[in-house]
Amino acid sequence: MTSHYHNHQECIAFFERLSEYIDEETDEITCEAISAHMAECSCCTACLETLKRTVGLCEKVKEEPVPQKFSSKLRQALKDLLPHPH
Repeated sequence: MTSHYHNHQECIAFFERLSEYIDEETDEITCEAISAHMAECSCCTACLETLKRTVGLCEKVKEEPVPQKFSSKLRQALKDLLPHPH
């Protein structure tokens, strides 16, 4: 549970490492620090669980080519957003 005097700077620092933490790419000390923080911070725990679900959903999506019509519309939309040279 997040306390009244919770250090949100610590949350930000851990948030930047969550992907590495999920992929088990953090060193042991960082892993233990993040685990301990998660035990105390419900906000970060919610972020972690949401990120895990998102990664899980992305892994289930089949890699398929984007339909040509969509690709063309996307390219045109991006082109329209870019500043035009004078």
